[in-house]
Amino acid sequence: MTLATDRVVTPEGFAVEDITTGVHASGFGQVGDGRSFSFHIERHELVVEVYRPRLRGLVPQSEDVVAVATRKLTDIDLTDERSMTAVVRDAVAAAHPVPRTGR
Repeated sequence: MTLATDRVVTPEGFAVEDITTGVHASGFGQVGDGRSFSFHIERHELVVEVYRPRLRGLVPQSEDVVAVATRKLTDIDLTDERSMTAVVRDAVAAAHPVPRTGR
């Protein structure tokens, strides 16, 4: 695990706050508009979830997910932190909104 104490914030406001590389890669961070995101490996894919701004609790719930993106692991160098960060940044930017049913 790498805590990004000297994290680099892009002009768009994207920052990875924590990242673990390797076959069990995971992490989380912030997007410039106040939303947060997390990523993890699930069934041969990198899954990125973007959460709504101003979460109520410390741990996001399924209803907090506003967008999702996936990437095939064959296209990612899971051992390189910079490569993982770039893939996650691109996935967050391209994430598709999660459809919501009316209540």
